[in-house]
Amino acid sequence: MFDRDITLHARFIKGKTGVCPQENNLDPDLTVFQNLVVYACYFSIPSAVARQRADHLLCFMSLQHRRDAKVKELSGGMMRRLIIARALINNPQMLILDEPSTGLDPQSRHQIWERLSELRNRGITMLLTTHYMDEAARLCDRLIIMDQGKILVEGTPADLIRHHVGKHVIEVNDPDEEIRKHITKAAFPYEDLGNLVLIYGDDQEQLFHDITLCNRGRHCLLRMATLEDVFLRLTGRGLRE
Repeated sequence: MFDRDITLHARFIKGKTGVCPQENNLDPDLTVFQNLVVYACYFSIPSAVARQRADHLLCFMSLQHRRDAKVKELSGGMMRRLIIARALINNPQMLILDEPSTGLDPQSRHQIWERLSELRNRGITMLLTTHYMDEAARLCDRLIIMDQGKILVEGTPADLIRHHVGKHVIEVNDPDEEIRKHITKAAFPYEDLGNLVLIYGDDQEQLFHDITLCNRGRHCLLRMATLEDVFLRLTGRGLRE
């Protein structure tokens, strides 16, 4: 990592790495600003530099108005943004993020995505774990889908969608036997979930038109394929405990 042997240069590598854990491990006895400044001490950052960086990062993460608040006064989204700000205090070259937006409302999630996109555009390498497929599709240049500890596939989001699903998905709710026969004859890959049939592939406009005509008022939808379709096709739809 960073062209160094981690067994010999662990301290150097840690100094170039930022970590955003999934769990909140902020110090509840300190203010927002103090959480950043105290954490900077672990990297031997001079006090004046640490304070300057802390103020800059609070502005970057839209937390400057909460500078002197205690952690317990923050919302969940604010806490996540503060943890990301803390991970950036040492100007890392690589940022490791574990479920950065889990449990957040849509506004907070999208704000974090915007900030992470900015960091990526600056050239910071990010290693991200997530269960949100829209998050992976938006932030990842390359991704790996794992299931029960095994790597299933890897590639760009667009390549994985194109290879494993196709361009479009047709959703047919409550299909009867006539529609099922029509789908089978069309020779597109599909999943029959009982009350829902999902048909995958490219250039499905004519098939969608034909199914709509014989669907007798049942709901039928043609939409773009997503990374979530890939994930479910590869890992299955059963619940994981």
